Amino acid sequence: MLLPEARGGIITGLTITIVTLVSYSAMAGAVGGGGLGDLGIRYGYNRFNPTVMLITVAILVVMVQGFQSLGDYLVRKSDRK
Repeated sequence: MLLPEARGGIITGLTITIVTLVSYSAMAGAVGGGGLGDLGIRYGYNRFNPTVMLITVAILVVMVQGFQSLGDYLVRKSDRK
């Protein structure tokens, strides 16, 4: 069966998809889509509050780094045999 051989590639693709969705949801906030991007634009950028902007960006960076690290860990764990 090919699934065990493809498991690493599937997990890598899923990780890339999740990271891309987080970045797209942040960009959607700039055009009124809601989410963390909207919070950062509305309360940080438009109201000249750099603290809110920094916290929002930090949360997004931590989320992306967490998903990426988890995906890399799962790929390494699934490739060991």
